[in-house]
Amino acid sequence: MTAIRDKLTAAFTPSRLEVVDDSERHRGHGGHREGGESHFNVEIESAAFAGVNRVARQRQVYAALAEELAGPVHALSVRATAPGE
Repeated sequence: MTAIRDKLTAAFTPSRLEVVDDSERHRGHGGHREGGESHFNVEIESAAFAGVNRVARQRQVYAALAEELAGPVHALSVRATAPGE
């Protein structure tokens, strides 16, 4: 979770960032592993998202976390907003 937080902070300088390990809710489902850190919910607010549509925002977040998504992270839910939204 620290790597996700660090990479998103470096890429977007968010005014708000919440990263929640939601792995336990997926016990018994695909991609779940003991110890967690396989399923995450991210809520990020950044001026970098101003004027950018929802799909493009998600793509930007996925690109920043490409290494994690290629390995330990099975699922990532993203809510990306600009300030004031």
